[in-house]
Amino acid sequence: MEFNFESTRKPLTKFGMAGLADIVLLLLIFFLLTSNFIPQFGIQVNLPQADATAPNEPSHVSLAITADGQYFVSGNLVEREGLLAAVLEARASHTALVIRADQAATIDQFTAAASAGRAAGLRILMATDREDLRPR
Repeated sequence: MEFNFESTRKPLTKFGMAGLADIVLLLLIFFLLTSNFIPQFGIQVNLPQADATAPNEPSHVSLAITADGQYFVSGNLVEREGLLAAVLEARASHTALVIRADQAATIDQFTAAASAGRAAGLRILMATDREDLRPR
Protein backbone atom coordinates (compact mmCIF):
# COMPACT_ATOMS: atom_id res chain seq x y z
CA MET A 1 0.00 0.00 0.00
CA GLU A 2 1.36 3.33 -1.11
CA PHE A 3 0.37 6.74 0.13
CA ASN A 4 0.28 9.66 -2.24
CA PHE A 5 0.99 12.91 -0.37
CA GLU A 6 1.24 15.12 -3.43
CA SER A 7 -1.27 17.88 -3.85
CA THR A 8 -2.48 19.59 -6.94
CA ARG A 9 -2.85 22.85 -5.05
CA LYS A 10 -0.15 25.46 -5.41
CA PRO A 11 1.47 26.96 -2.29
CA LEU A 12 0.16 30.33 -1.06
CA THR A 13 2.40 32.99 -2.60
CA LYS A 14 0.41 36.12 -1.76
CA PHE A 15 -0.22 37.37 1.75
CA GLY A 16 -3.47 39.27 2.48
CA MET A 17 -2.78 42.63 4.11
CA ALA A 18 -6.39 43.37 5.10
CA GLY A 19 -6.15 41.60 8.47
CA LEU A 20 -2.85 43.24 9.33
CA ALA A 21 -4.21 46.67 8.39
CA ASP A 22 -7.20 46.14 10.73
CA ILE A 23 -4.92 45.24 13.63
CA VAL A 24 -2.66 48.24 13.03
CA LEU A 25 -5.69 50.56 12.83
CA LEU A 26 -7.11 49.20 16.09
CA LEU A 27 -3.76 49.65 17.84
CA LEU A 28 -3.51 53.20 16.53
CA ILE A 29 -6.98 54.05 17.83
CA PHE A 30 -6.16 52.47 21.21
CA PHE A 31 -2.98 54.52 21.64
CA LEU A 32 -4.65 57.73 20.49
CA LEU A 33 -7.45 57.31 23.01
CA THR A 34 -5.19 56.45 25.92
CA SER A 35 -2.47 59.04 25.31
CA ASN A 36 -2.33 62.47 26.85
CA PHE A 37 -1.24 65.13 24.39
CA ILE A 38 -1.42 68.07 26.80
CA PRO A 39 2.15 69.08 27.69
CA GLN A 40 2.77 69.41 31.41
CA PHE A 41 4.78 72.62 31.86
CA GLY A 42 3.98 73.06 35.53
CA ILE A 43 1.11 73.31 37.92
CA GLN A 44 -1.68 75.45 36.53
CA VAL A 45 -4.53 76.22 38.90
CA ASN A 46 -7.81 77.70 37.81
CA LEU A 47 -9.99 78.05 40.87
CA PRO A 48 -12.72 77.82 42.05
CA GLN A 49 -13.94 75.12 39.63
CA ALA A 50 -14.42 71.52 40.71
CA ASP A 51 -16.48 68.46 39.92
CA ALA A 52 -18.10 68.53 43.34
CA THR A 53 -18.99 71.27 45.74
CA ALA A 54 -18.58 71.48 49.49
CA PRO A 55 -21.54 70.04 51.34
CA ASN A 56 -24.11 72.49 52.63
CA GLU A 57 -24.06 71.33 56.21
CA PRO A 58 -26.20 73.06 58.81
CA SER A 59 -23.24 72.77 61.16
CA HIS A 60 -20.83 75.12 59.45
CA VAL A 61 -19.68 78.70 59.77
CA SER A 62 -19.62 80.56 56.47
CA LEU A 63 -16.70 82.87 55.68
CA ALA A 64 -16.69 84.78 52.38
CA ILE A 65 -13.71 86.57 50.84
CA THR A 66 -14.59 89.11 48.14
CA ALA A 67 -12.46 90.09 45.16
CA ASP A 68 -11.37 93.30 46.90
CA GLY A 69 -10.24 91.44 50.03
CA GLN A 70 -13.16 92.00 52.39
CA TYR A 71 -14.09 89.25 54.86
CA PHE A 72 -17.65 88.33 55.80
CA VAL A 73 -18.24 85.90 58.67
CA SER A 74 -21.83 84.60 58.66
CA GLY A 75 -22.81 87.60 56.52
CA ASN A 76 -21.19 90.24 58.75
CA LEU A 77 -18.30 92.39 57.51
CA VAL A 78 -15.15 91.73 59.56
CA GLU A 79 -11.69 93.30 59.44
CA ARG A 80 -8.74 90.94 58.89
CA GLU A 81 -7.43 91.54 62.39
CA GLY A 82 -10.80 90.50 63.89
CA LEU A 83 -11.19 87.26 61.92
CA LEU A 84 -10.33 84.91 64.77
CA ALA A 85 -12.65 86.69 67.21
CA ALA A 86 -15.51 86.67 64.68
CA VAL A 87 -15.03 82.97 63.87
CA LEU A 88 -14.88 82.09 67.58
CA GLU A 89 -18.07 84.07 68.17
CA ALA A 90 -19.89 82.40 65.27
CA ARG A 91 -18.55 78.92 66.08
CA ALA A 92 -21.07 77.92 68.81
CA SER A 93 -21.77 74.23 68.05
CA HIS A 94 -20.50 74.28 64.47
CA THR A 95 -17.83 71.82 63.35
CA ALA A 96 -16.65 73.25 60.02
CA LEU A 97 -15.67 76.55 58.41
CA VAL A 98 -16.71 76.84 54.76
CA ILE A 99 -14.57 79.42 52.97
CA ARG A 100 -16.19 80.92 49.89
CA ALA A 101 -13.28 82.77 48.29
CA ASP A 102 -13.65 84.80 45.13
CA GLN A 103 -11.47 83.64 42.26
CA ALA A 104 -9.56 86.93 42.47
CA ALA A 105 -8.80 86.48 46.18
CA THR A 106 -5.16 85.90 47.07
CA ILE A 107 -3.55 82.95 48.80
CA ASP A 108 -2.62 85.27 51.65
CA GLN A 109 -6.29 86.15 52.23
CA PHE A 110 -7.30 82.48 52.09
CA THR A 111 -4.50 81.54 54.48
CA ALA A 112 -5.63 84.15 57.00
CA ALA A 113 -9.18 82.79 56.87
CA ALA A 114 -8.06 79.15 57.13
CA SER A 115 -5.72 79.95 60.04
CA ALA A 116 -8.56 81.59 61.95
CA GLY A 117 -10.71 78.52 61.41
CA ARG A 118 -8.00 76.09 62.51
CA ALA A 119 -7.28 78.22 65.59
CA ALA A 120 -10.99 77.98 66.43
CA GLY A 121 -10.80 74.18 66.12
CA LEU A 122 -12.94 73.94 62.98
CA ARG A 123 -12.57 71.73 59.91
CA ILE A 124 -11.68 73.84 56.85
CA LEU A 125 -13.70 73.38 53.65
CA MET A 126 -13.35 75.41 50.47
CA ALA A 127 -16.53 76.00 48.51
CA THR A 128 -16.26 75.74 44.73
CA ASP A 129 -18.55 75.94 41.74
CA ARG A 130 -19.27 72.73 39.90
CA GLU A 131 -17.93 73.20 36.39
CA ASP A 132 -20.77 71.25 34.79
CA LEU A 133 -23.38 73.50 36.45
CA ARG A 134 -21.79 76.85 35.56
CA PRO A 135 -23.76 79.09 33.21
CA ARG A 136 -22.20 79.31 29.78
